[in-house]
Amino acid sequence: MATQPPALPTLADEEAGVMGLTEVEPSPVDETPAECKDGYFPSKPDHGGNGGSGGASADAPEELGLPRRTTTSLGLGGSHGPVWWLTRVQKYSSYAFGVFTAFHVANTSLLPLATRSVPEANRYLLLTRPYYQSSIAEPIVVALPLLAHITSGIALRLYRRRQALQRYGAETRTDKRSIPWPVLSGTSLLGYILLPLASFHVWTTRILPLYMHGDSSLISLSYISHGFATHPFLSFAGFSALVGTGVWHFVWGAAQWLGRKPSQVSPYSEHKDLDKKRRWYAINGVAAAVAALWLAGGLGVVGRAGKTVGWIGKEFDDLYRQIPFMHSP
Repeated sequence: MATQPPALPTLADEEAGVMGLTEVEPSPVDETPAECKDGYFPSKPDHGGNGGSGGASADAPEELGLPRRTTTSLGLGGSHGPVWWLTRVQKYSSYAFGVFTAFHVANTSLLPLATRSVPEANRYLLLTRPYYQSSIAEPIVVALPLLAHITSGIALRLYRRRQALQRYGAETRTDKRSIPWPVLSGTSLLGYILLPLASFHVWTTRILPLYMHGDSSLISLSYISHGFATHPFLSFAGFSALVGTGVWHFVWGAAQWLGRKPSQVSPYSEHKDLDKKRRWYAINGVAAAVAALWLAGGLGVVGRAGKTVGWIGKEFDDLYRQIPFMHSP
């Protein structure tokens, strides 16, 4: 008869495991302390008397050292830095000034080119000029956008310079000299070159007549033609520089706002180098076409109209005598 294995001793707890541990059924456990049930973070007493989690939830971001982010009904967040705001001021002010530029190009180039006559073009100039040279329209369409565009560009460059000095911890004058200024783009360089040229143009056509005669009602395309006839070299050179610099600055600036500059080509583009070349040629082609059209009317028609005779011509001579290097004989 086969021998039976010895029986194991019975344990006191029949449900105990091999190691003497008791198996229990899983049950939900309240892991959240009772004092923290109202919110994830412990609430602080509300000194305003409201108590509870309402005051704590409103102050929780600032208590944790996080800045409070607010959003207006227009969707404009309050977390934008100075670079964001200055860039948009520079961008949208150029749009406003572009309205004036379109009118100005039409009056000083397209109309003379279409009529082939300065006296005939002066009629249209006198009809449209009050719309952008009135006491209300001129500051809004011309002065304020131009001032905002220039000051925002300069402020943006100075702010980036300040950021660079803080980033590298420059404290002494020697440290500041060792840190280079932000790179000046070609568009910005053209803008700085355009500034004295445009200022001279404004002074000769708007400020000087107001100072000498009390208004600028006599200033027309004939005034420009008179200057070309009496001082051909300075007039042709200055007008060409003004138009060329202004057109290239405007076209390259518009390409930047539209995201069409060569430097804005995606680095993941399959034909990156080819796309850059195409954009470069396209932008310069548009600028050359606009400049050629402007110069065709300005130099080809207005610049060849000749001197103005009579008492109006004498008034023009008095104005040109006040301009350096342009004294009438």
